[in-house]
Amino acid sequence: GMVASMSPLPVIGVPVKSSNSIDGWDSVLSILQMPGGVPVATVALNGAKNAGILAAQIIGSSDKCVLDKIISYKEGLKQAVLKASEGLK
Repeated sequence: GMVASMSPLPVIGVPVKSSNSIDGWDSVLSILQMPGGVPVATVALNGAKNAGILAAQIIGSSDKCVLDKIISYKEGLKQAVLKASEGLK
């Protein structure tokens, strides 16, 4: 939250579950309860991977090279799901 209050750039919050947290809810709520004018994009608990992908998608909105890599990555995810679902037919 402090970073978001001081930066004009997008900030992505990654709530983490720690040994002294209440299933990570304290971390989630601290990010979600930012005041108006201080937005923080929030991903799932321990969602660092999705935070990285979200950051790449933001960058990809103005960088075609990064956008192409995101498109390729998501196509790979799609193909993996289709392959895994073949046995369900």
